[in-house]
Amino acid sequence: MNKAVSAVLSVAMMGVILTACAENNKEAVPAASGSASSSSEASSSGATASSAGETGSVYPLKTDVTLSQWIEADPSLLALKPNYAEFPLYQELVNRTGVNIKYIHPATNQAKEQLNVMFASGDYADIMEWRWMENYPGGPEKAMEDGNILKLNDLIDQYAPNLKVYLQEHPDVDKQIKTDSGTYYGFPFVRGDDSLKVFQGPILRKDWLDELGLQVPTTIDEWHTVLQAFKEKKGAEAPLTFASQPRLLDVIQGGGGFVGAYGVGYSFYLQDGQVKYGPNESGFKDFLATFHQWYAEGLIDVDVATVDSKILTEKMTSGKSGATIANAGGGLGNWMSAMKEKDPSYDLVGAPYPVLNKGDTPMMGQKDFSAPYGGYFAISPKSEHPEIAVQYLDYGFSEEGQMLYNFGIEGVSYTMKDGYPTYTDAVMSNFSQNYGQYTRATNGPTVQDKRYYEQFASLPQQTEAIQQWMKTDADNHVIPPVSPTAEESTEMAKIMNEVQTLVDETVIKVIIGRESIDDFDKFQQKLKSLKIDRAIEIKQAAYDRYMSR
Repeated sequence: MNKAVSAVLSVAMMGVILTACAENNKEAVPAASGSASSSSEASSSGATASSAGETGSVYPLKTDVTLSQWIEADPSLLALKPNYAEFPLYQELVNRTGVNIKYIHPATNQAKEQLNVMFASGDYADIMEWRWMENYPGGPEKAMEDGNILKLNDLIDQYAPNLKVYLQEHPDVDKQIKTDSGTYYGFPFVRGDDSLKVFQGPILRKDWLDELGLQVPTTIDEWHTVLQAFKEKKGAEAPLTFASQPRLLDVIQGGGGFVGAYGVGYSFYLQDGQVKYGPNESGFKDFLATFHQWYAEGLIDVDVATVDSKILTEKMTSGKSGATIANAGGGLGNWMSAMKEKDPSYDLVGAPYPVLNKGDTPMMGQKDFSAPYGGYFAISPKSEHPEIAVQYLDYGFSEEGQMLYNFGIEGVSYTMKDGYPTYTDAVMSNFSQNYGQYTRATNGPTVQDKRYYEQFASLPQQTEAIQQWMKTDADNHVIPPVSPTAEESTEMAKIMNEVQTLVDETVIKVIIGRESIDDFDKFQQKLKSLKIDRAIEIKQAAYDRYMSR
């Protein structure tokens, strides 16, 4: 356990400061060399050319330009082929748009470091995928100020009619992908339906519940009863487990599971329009006291600090664990599929987020925003063809582009059945492995279609779980993707690096009993000495500006 705690502290203190180039960014719209023709032309794949609007692009573009795109690749896809350019989706994108793309993949788990190297060297990719709001020190305004990404307002106005129309029709998305100054800095990935925003929550072994005559737990007390039964009557060595790599109690930090029962979030959250920080509130002490008790009773995984997704899967499919928080697809769906042949009685159920009092609505729960990463696809100021990059990205917001990103190639990866794009065996024979070769319904520069998820999460257990997880008051408590100023972001990063290290260190020590819950007041005093009140003030100011956009 000493090693586990050390590992958590090491992870908590890790951080890469991206070295910024000194050159200030100045918005410029070059002449559209190699830009779209005004006449229709059939693509080499035989698809009909599509127009992006009355004055927009006609695809495929008449250009011989090759753009470079920096993208952190899915390791499971790289296990099949070494570069995205070899997959059917990306080959079809070349055919449809007329733009050749050279994909640059950083080494697995080294994206931050290699992005830093790219900025320092000045050898930029044309298009860069990154969570600029969350993971660039100083945020997107600082990234533009540093000359690392391009301000896109004029380029979008001239060359992205599809995105423009979508933003006009969806002001919530428009609000989420620009800064307080009204600056667009990247193209978004958009969740196109409210049902797509919830995909994670508590999961339990339903076959165990049925065998033991227990109901799906809804309160903290009922959870305690169920976990005790799993330990004593089913021999579970880790009744409740969580993934904690690369971030301690990742799913609780992200979605507020269990901690929300005590009226607080794990991090920043809203209470009647006021920003609060969970560990700074008394309810967080009650959450820690409960988890310490459960750990002492053997109800929480002894390895809770070091469990990763692979270990989580092993525990949830071997009988070692009977409950967790995970995704409907990559968790519940994968585990059900994996156990179908091995143990036909194996069954899982999604549970509501726990509350203290029976019948209460959970305060917190995982729920994404329409544009969860803001302007995800940015363009380099060093690009010689930014107008081509914008036209290429805008294709994903055309009707044809949305169909390609969500469903792939008609007749190959999907067919139309009664007007419904239905995946073929090329995808469904092994959805988790195959859909990434033909589609990019998740995290692509496009609008995610709920019909993708209806087929991905098609098991009744998945559908029912999502319905349970949607029943929260998260909309009133989750802070939207605000954008502090460059100066605020720099100050905030400095404060929160120290605060997050202290919080992670204290949480794991209290849970495993190496630090007393009676010292919680001292912990909160340390938070104040690290300027948590100033961080709350910065977050509040950013939230107020966001609401005024």
